[in-house]
Amino acid sequence: MGRPNQQPRSQPDEPLAAQTQIQLSDIPQTDDNSQVVILNIESQVSDTPMTTVQVFAIVSLTLRVVTWLCLLASLIILASNTSNIKLTRFTEIKVRFNNIYAYRYMMSAIVIGFAYTCVQVAFEIYQLATRKSLRRGNMLPKIIFYGDKFLLSILATGVGAAFGATVDLKKQLDQSDDILESIGVTLISQYRSKIDNFFNLAYVSATFLLIAFLSSVASSVLSSLALQKK
Repeated sequence: MGRPNQQPRSQPDEPLAAQTQIQLSDIPQTDDNSQVVILNIESQVSDTPMTTVQVFAIVSLTLRVVTWLCLLASLIILASNTSNIKLTRFTEIKVRFNNIYAYRYMMSAIVIGFAYTCVQVAFEIYQLATRKSLRRGNMLPKIIFYGDKFLLSILATGVGAAFGATVDLKKQLDQSDDILESIGVTLISQYRSKIDNFFNLAYVSATFLLIAFLSSVASSVLSSLALQKK
């Protein structure tokens, strides 16, 4: 009579054993499990540099685009900045940036910086699109490093020439206007608004060039970091 009472107790244990066997059978008992785990770890590790490169490229591309836009704005403003001064009925003087040597140098600095930045923007877009770093294992980091330093020197001298020339010319204009007014000649005063507008636009162009220089400084810092990590 004791044995029939023990058999019903053993019946619930059979489904549990079956479930345990099913769960264990779902896991492949082969030696390839360790290889699969290693491959997964290696794939995760290989993805980490790509993410770092992508973030680096986005930051660098943003700075390059800011530099490019500022140089473009400075170029357009300076090239279109003209002032027509009509002295007599048949005599008219047209003042443009190429009449002032400092502004010529400023234009040269803008054009050189704009061309260099176009190349850098294309490079950063390609690197971001392909998610591949072209800064490793070659001379490209050094070329970018020295190129950024050259660009900084060009933009810095262009900014100095633009602001320095504008300040000096406006100061000389004020002094000449005061001298002529003291003897009763109002030649400069008649066209003072046009001349002031010419120099004010030169200030605006120089300001955009200054912003481009500051963003280039940040790009130069990134290129220096890239060269150190090589």
